[in-house]
Amino acid sequence: MTIERFDRVSDGLTLDQMQVFLAVVESGSFSAAARKLNRTQSAITYAVQKLEEQFDIELFDRSTYRPTLTAAGQGLLPRARRIANEVGAFRVQARGLAAGIESEVSIALDGLFSMDRFVCGIRRFKLAFPSVAPRVLVENLGAATALVLNGSALLGLLSPAASDTPALVRHSAGPVRLIPVAAPGHPLGQLMGEIPVEVVSEHVQLVLTDSSSILAGRDFGVISPQTWRLGDLSAKRAMLLAGLGWGGMPEHMVAEDLEAGRLVHIHPSGLEGPRAITMYVAHRLGASLGPAARWLLEEFRASDSRDDAAPGGS
Repeated sequence: MTIERFDRVSDGLTLDQMQVFLAVVESGSFSAAARKLNRTQSAITYAVQKLEEQFDIELFDRSTYRPTLTAAGQGLLPRARRIANEVGAFRVQARGLAAGIESEVSIALDGLFSMDRFVCGIRRFKLAFPSVAPRVLVENLGAATALVLNGSALLGLLSPAASDTPALVRHSAGPVRLIPVAAPGHPLGQLMGEIPVEVVSEHVQLVLTDSSSILAGRDFGVISPQTWRLGDLSAKRAMLLAGLGWGGMPEHMVAEDLEAGRLVHIHPSGLEGPRAITMYVAHRLGASLGPAARWLLEEFRASDSRDDAAPGGS
């Protein structure tokens, strides 16, 4: 077939032809495809023959009891499926947009928030709104809040102190427990019971820092004069595991380390031990939330919706 003729015939390619081709493949026969598409078998056979004639190829080997794909048919099958999937996604999104459903929802996620809970919520979200793409921006403390305040994110799952501003409407998203920990080989990790302040002060405290100006000059739970400041909780965990210091961590991030003995729970004097802080799901005051954003707000909103913020922790 010449290039010119191929261009002419490909211009006549229809979605119906793709659907018939896929129906025969998935049903296993022309008669089963006819039943699936509620057509006569002759109509299915004719549609496949026209497609084969149009491109001068054989898609099915009809010499066997059931039609089987030829090499050409096998080669085109993945592309036909992609076309059908994209058309289906186009229809879903177009219907959603016509109904006022957003094409995307942006979310600022504070690193303190439980990733397992977040992933569970997003999995449910995709079942409810398959055409809406979540855009997730992960930051810590005030940097996450700043993304909501400046409009980079519509919703935020935020820490309490950083989100305590009249510019945000916020609802409780449930507690996160913070636990002071150290490696078992660290000097503090080898001490039982309450550790005096003067002993704690001899060792580096690893502190999560805020890259924004929202919490500038404010520290929470810092009792050692020696501090190393980090902008990432995963880096902080790695340094704790390496015995480079001690510090508070969200329980959900270190639960397996505590169980395996890679970290131990310590009790520095001046800290109350494990303590819960209330995380918040928030949006800007006056922000317009579409159906998908409202669904996410309710998904992460705890049944206990309090507006009193507990202070954040290091």
